Amino acid sequence: MSEFLADGVELFAGVCVRDYAQARPWYEALLGGPPSFLAHETEAVWELAPHRWLVVEQRPERAGYAAQTVFVDDLEDRVAGIAARGIEPAEQETYGDGVRKVIYRDADGNEVGFGGNPVTDLAAG
Repeated sequence: MSEFLADGVELFAGVCVRDYAQARPWYEALLGGPPSFLAHETEAVWELAPHRWLVVEQRPERAGYAAQTVFVDDLEDRVAGIAARGIEPAEQETYGDGVRKVIYRDADGNEVGFGGNPVTDLAAG
């Protein structure tokens, strides 16, 4: 195993935005709740899973260039929950092997995608 995959490693994936005050409510709706903690007055951090964090920070000079994908085992439920909170996907993709990705974009154009395994046909099994 790579030393980067060993215990003791934390991942902080960053998303830079122009206007933190505008972006934070959108990310709260996308992620289903308030941040896990506030690093400072223009930086919020959500823990998506143990040791895996999404950081939203006001850095206008770098805004709009993020592309993050979070692979989940409850894609349909997650997309439905996000829709119930008022956010619709910008795009949806299905790859040749059936893996799916639902893409959301914030006001700056940053991409946050949620991926999921192929839908299994329970009637065939």
